[in-house]
Amino acid sequence: MAGETVRKTSRGGLFVYLAAAISALGGGLFGYDTGVISSAILFIKKSFALSSTLEEITVSAVLVGAVAGAVLGGKLADVFGRRKTIITAALIFAVGSIWTALSPEIIIFIIGRIVVGVAIGVASFTAPMYISEVAPVKVRGELVSLNQLAVTAGIVISYLVGYIFSKAGNWRMMMGLAAVPSTILGVGMFFMPASPRWLISRSMIDKARAILTRIRSAGSDIDGEINDVEQSLDQQGGSWKEILGPMVRPALIVGIGLAVFQQVTGINTVIYYAPTIFEFAGFKSASSAILATMGVGIVNVFMTIVAMQLVDRLGRRPLLLIGLGGMAASLAALGMTFHITGLSGIMGWLAVVSLMLYVAAFAIGMGPIFWLLISEIYPLKVRGQAMSVATFFNWGSNLIVGITFLTLIHLMGRSGTFWLYSILTIAAWIFTWLFVPETKGKTLEQIEEHWRSGKHPLEMED
Repeated sequence: MAGETVRKTSRGGLFVYLAAAISALGGGLFGYDTGVISSAILFIKKSFALSSTLEEITVSAVLVGAVAGAVLGGKLADVFGRRKTIITAALIFAVGSIWTALSPEIIIFIIGRIVVGVAIGVASFTAPMYISEVAPVKVRGELVSLNQLAVTAGIVISYLVGYIFSKAGNWRMMMGLAAVPSTILGVGMFFMPASPRWLISRSMIDKARAILTRIRSAGSDIDGEINDVEQSLDQQGGSWKEILGPMVRPALIVGIGLAVFQQVTGINTVIYYAPTIFEFAGFKSASSAILATMGVGIVNVFMTIVAMQLVDRLGRRPLLLIGLGGMAASLAALGMTFHITGLSGIMGWLAVVSLMLYVAAFAIGMGPIFWLLISEIYPLKVRGQAMSVATFFNWGSNLIVGITFLTLIHLMGRSGTFWLYSILTIAAWIFTWLFVPETKGKTLEQIEEHWRSGKHPLEMED
């Protein structure tokens, strides 16, 4: 009997990790596209003779689609379920990737980028939401962070693909290969179960119980978990009025604040324009700049793995505060290196080190923790819509930062731009210190009950 219990525990744990790993590929789509455009744009702008303004639009077009996807995705996830929504996003992404690869002119390419963006906007929050709803509380932080690990891995893979095809300047292959991970995601999710919490919200209790029996370890109180979810649903209305009401409003402020700060602190300008920044720092050829950028991607992956090991031990708040402090310092240092006239040699390498330290600090804090927290802090009945709001602000901020980066470089200079990002990072640290709760070790229903009690966010860890 003991051996049978061990086997059941092992199967349940492995199934949860498998479900989390496959759905996390949704983050991989985001990561691959984010990274590949930074390599491809070096050749696309030559192929289509782009001005700096049109270059910004080309890079940022995906964000327009992502904003639209964020708006639509929440309702889709609540009505049709997390699993079906992820499968749909994977299909849209595959179509958009092939579209961009075959584009004969820039306007067609930009439309394809918008289509890809819709898929990314939907998958970027639906995947972590799905993971948070199937994961046991003790490893929820680690499993949801698999989504961010997939983002960082997708970026590294895209840099490698970019480097391989940079020799021939073949940006079409760079863009078209994005259809591979999206196909794997769609096929993989086809064989995964629906979110048991979503099933309970749709009164499909027997199906939810069957899935929980498969993904929970032996001896788990499955009926108790179902009852907790049902009780929380009895106290929810699921309307926009409730999302904006006094119970959910503090969580909404936390989610929107972190969504905006994750972007305005400059991370995606680093990812989108990393090869350009390395060219600023003295790397002359496109291939050498892309190769140097791979180092940034590897640091991103490694530190995300570190964050995954710490998030359920140390907690969400400490990692956010440590990461934001490191980001502010490294951005200030990066600005200083560019402030020195004639950046080259030793100063060029200092810029590279500062950039890598910045990415490392982001990867241990704001990178995974933002997506984890917004998958935890909202009530079940409005989770899809509320995460959609936070994701809308995230992609909207991403769009603003993406289309203004080169303009800021022209207006404020390279050093001034990175100093501005450093100041905004300090503001993010203060916001986190004042408002962001610690959710480590609490069930999603316990977190919801805290908001219902009307207590301050920082009292959640009591």
